[in-house]
Amino acid sequence: MAVCGRKGATRRTLATTSVSVSGDRLPEPSPHPQTPTAGAYNPGMPLDLGWIRGIRVNRSATERRAATIITRRTVKKEWQAAWLLRAVADLDLTTLAGDDTPSNVARLCAKAKSPILPDMLERLGLPQLHVGAVCVYHNLVPVAVDALRGSGIPVAAVSTGFPAGQIPLDRKLDEIRASVEAGADEIDIVISRAYVLEARWRDLYREVSAFREACEPALMKAIVASGDLATLRNVAQASTVCMMAGADFVKTSTGKETTNATLPVGLTMVRAIRDYYHRTGFEFRVGFKPAGGIRTAKQALQWLILMREELGVDWMMPTLFRIGASSLLTDIERQLGYFLTGRYAAEHHFPLP
Repeated sequence: MAVCGRKGATRRTLATTSVSVSGDRLPEPSPHPQTPTAGAYNPGMPLDLGWIRGIRVNRSATERRAATIITRRTVKKEWQAAWLLRAVADLDLTTLAGDDTPSNVARLCAKAKSPILPDMLERLGLPQLHVGAVCVYHNLVPVAVDALRGSGIPVAAVSTGFPAGQIPLDRKLDEIRASVEAGADEIDIVISRAYVLEARWRDLYREVSAFREACEPALMKAIVASGDLATLRNVAQASTVCMMAGADFVKTSTGKETTNATLPVGLTMVRAIRDYYHRTGFEFRVGFKPAGGIRTAKQALQWLILMREELGVDWMMPTLFRIGASSLLTDIERQLGYFLTGRYAAEHHFPLP
């Protein structure tokens, strides 16, 4: 087996573990995390240019606050293991490579259905666990749909000229509709960055609203491509316009920019989400998805802590939080193996099936 207990090692289980941070209980991962009804909790609202133009972000204060997420709070031992299992349940397991093939996607889907080795999961006290979604290119959606049939795991497709978005609007809309028709449950769209850089908020709102309509009935995640937007204020404004236009999630990055998900960007976006929630009368919750460059269990914990401290425990569930990653799962498995055995297994012990 990939992870073996040491002779005489004490059996560890999370079956009765309750995780507490600052007095709030963190629910353990459900064996079958539920995906929200597509588009159910953010119908959008009219564009409010006064709101958008009034947005301000203090970069130095944001960076100082983000730095405290790394230094001020940690989780250890069984609490860390429970948080890592939560990260697995929140994972959008992704493959967006030029050499993707149907067989690679089928293997990824098998891993999505059983992300933790069965013997490890048994020792951790969970009967079953799967990831939040599988994210692929449009042409591989039918393969993923077939491989995940009956599992309850959504298929997400990147669309609208991913990653640059530099194709005509009608082709973007055709791409969305084709992905939905092929069976995609979620669509990750990319915005036109030029609209943000030129403060063309009406154009951005119209574009994302058109994407929202084309996505029906699938859930829509709006990628703001923060690494291309120059300032945190632009990130906050772009995120807010996307929410006004009906985005169910806002997502940091395509994973293809020079700079992808960073904690200051994440802090800026989750505070925009919180502001939208407050201003819409505590009615419409928008999810958040960091993506790009998240490769280690330690980073996953930092993003969970950010969500816990800024938005609360409810926003840590896969209905409102996803981590877009590919190699992250291997490091989480290694950390869980260490929790169980006191030893780190080599990465090749945790391959795709």
